[in-house]
Amino acid sequence: MVERRIAHAIAADLPDTMVLLSGPRQSGKTTLVRGLVEARGGRYYSWDSPPDRLAIQKRRLDMERPLWAFDELHKFRRWRAFLKDLSDAFGRERELLVTGSARLEMYGHGGDSLQGRYLPHHLHPFTYSELCGLPFGEIAQIPALGTTAPTRDLGDLLRLGGFPEPLLGGSDRRAARWRLAYGARLVEEEVASLEQVRELERLELLFDRLSDVAGGILSINSLREDLEVAFETVRSWLAILERLDAVFRLSPCGGPRIKAVKKEQKLYFWDWARCASEGARFENMLALHLLRAVHWAADVEGEKLQLRYFRHRAGLEVDFVVLRGRRPWLAVEAALSDSDLAPGLRYFVERARPDVAFQVVLHPARERRLPDIGPTRVQVVSAARFLANCP
Repeated sequence: MVERRIAHAIAADLPDTMVLLSGPRQSGKTTLVRGLVEARGGRYYSWDSPPDRLAIQKRRLDMERPLWAFDELHKFRRWRAFLKDLSDAFGRERELLVTGSARLEMYGHGGDSLQGRYLPHHLHPFTYSELCGLPFGEIAQIPALGTTAPTRDLGDLLRLGGFPEPLLGGSDRRAARWRLAYGARLVEEEVASLEQVRELERLELLFDRLSDVAGGILSINSLREDLEVAFETVRSWLAILERLDAVFRLSPCGGPRIKAVKKEQKLYFWDWARCASEGARFENMLALHLLRAVHWAADVEGEKLQLRYFRHRAGLEVDFVVLRGRRPWLAVEAALSDSDLAPGLRYFVERARPDVAFQVVLHPARERRLPDIGPTRVQVVSAARFLANCP
């Protein structure tokens, strides 16, 4: 078993407030929650279990247990009202942990608000440092790369993805079979139970089609033409896949002074192994690790970061820009092999002046510190070393 780093943060929050844990299906939420329930002498309820569902609906909960954990509760139409009632009645007597394979705040009916009654946490697929059992301090330490050195090859993680079942299974064939079934179950079970979509088969086709566009500029119109459906339909389906933590999108950053595009978005998978090429998989894997850092900063440290990208009107691009205090903090470019500093990264650094710029290389010949550009420290670093120092 691989220890999930977020478990300690959740355990620290539970005595003081309700915790809402969200994340993609099969990312390990049930295993994590059951471990916390067992350690704290609690009771686990799953909405997908008929006896547990009846207990939730009838409010017949085990009053002897100090912790109540509710899994997949967002499928209950009145889950907000249910949790509000529990929080008001037992908030000081019971620890409440709620999980769901979706963005919990996006689902639920009625005007009941949980504002001030919970803290959010996000469970991601395995990250490199977590898989290696490496320590992690604070987000502010990432630019220094610390002294934490990589302890294993990135090959399996890049090829099999970060989801527990395909990764820990260690087999390309098993991973391919899992991935094929995952897309079908996502549409047939999650979408069908939560959304009003008539053409489920076409939505599944869209999910498969996205493998070819991940990491590039998202063109809804191109997808519309491929699927022969309306523009608004594709836009609606993409929003559904985002709500279910199947994909996520990045918006551009920068203003007129650096001639940045304003509207074009980029799309990535939560399961980066779905990408068609090694370059796309690597960029997607890096995107998800940086998203994990953004979520960690908010969930654990209470700091708001933003993950964006930069694209010049003429085409120069930086894969990722992390904003801190609404200004560029990190600029990160993904590269498969060692090379000179990417032109887009150089252009952005010269004009936007982030604190640090990294060219993160999957197959580096050597790591090296480049001459500073203005106040910005510029470094070519191996992917393993960079990811070893992320949460």
